[in-house]
Amino acid sequence: MSTAQADMDYCKDAIRHGSLSFHAASLLLPQAVREPCLALYAFCRLADDEVDLKSDKSASVRDLVARLDDVYAGRPRNRPMDRAFARMVEEFDMPRALPEALIEGLVWDAMAKEYDTYDDLVAYAARVAAAVGAMMCVIMRARDSDVLARACDLGVAMQLTNIARDIGEDAGEGRLYIPHDWLATEGLTRDDVMTMRQTRPELQRITRRLLANADRLYHRAEAGIACLPIQVRPAMFAARHIYAAIGDSLRDNNYDNVTVRARTTKATKIRLLGISATKAVASMMLPTPATIYADPLPQTEFLIRAAAIEKDQTVGWSDRFISIMEQLHQHDQKNIGA
Repeated sequence: MSTAQADMDYCKDAIRHGSLSFHAASLLLPQAVREPCLALYAFCRLADDEVDLKSDKSASVRDLVARLDDVYAGRPRNRPMDRAFARMVEEFDMPRALPEALIEGLVWDAMAKEYDTYDDLVAYAARVAAAVGAMMCVIMRARDSDVLARACDLGVAMQLTNIARDIGEDAGEGRLYIPHDWLATEGLTRDDVMTMRQTRPELQRITRRLLANADRLYHRAEAGIACLPIQVRPAMFAARHIYAAIGDSLRDNNYDNVTVRARTTKATKIRLLGISATKAVASMMLPTPATIYADPLPQTEFLIRAAAIEKDQTVGWSDRFISIMEQLHQHDQKNIGA
């Protein structure tokens, strides 16, 4: 077996065990697209786990930065995910600004950043999720700005769904993603959420609000899926519906995300795969929805600009990212002095 195939098998196994929803949707992709997408998602999963699961989050971020530097210098570390990711970057001329944005979001996590407003939260979702959607479009050779905007909508919708599902779990780990002004509107404090052992009507309303915003973005995203190459549409419709089904599970649980974790069953995933295939066929016959031309979310415009460029001329980290890393350093110094 070639090293490249062994690396890809490693990525497939990591996704099979690390993200059942993405693995299910990826089964519908043609191999020429599925394998680079799996390499992308495996690296993204690695990056997320490095920051999420390690105790020294700042050290993990710095190591990720060094690894991405090595990838773009053409000398990836001698690890399966790094090698597979580097091959994908070279083959598709992946703009460096896109994985940079993902790591920027992980830096915010490492700093335990919280969000004053919903717009601030969307800026976070743009980095950790919409950036992945933009990278998927690059792999699918779909760099039209309107299609990219809808891919970013889908990424933000997925992240909002994840946040809604994980409010109780995140609170148990000392993390809060609910916008502070939403808490104030409901008369809740940060401590209320962190110490909550049973769901409350106020938190249920916040969860419903997150899911309603996600649903609007899922709806807009469908117009972009209908403009992707025909062979990838079933998988993308599947990803859209399988993630949205997490929200349906939350609704079935009466928006309780404190004592129950929302899940989608294997039977549900199989049913949604069938629905997605039907939608993909219908998209070939129906006119493109007008929502394809909806204005992009302001927070994702920088991703769209980066992904739309056919040849990335970026060398090194952007000034924005350097500033973020300086903030991480200051955060670490403050904690050392505390």
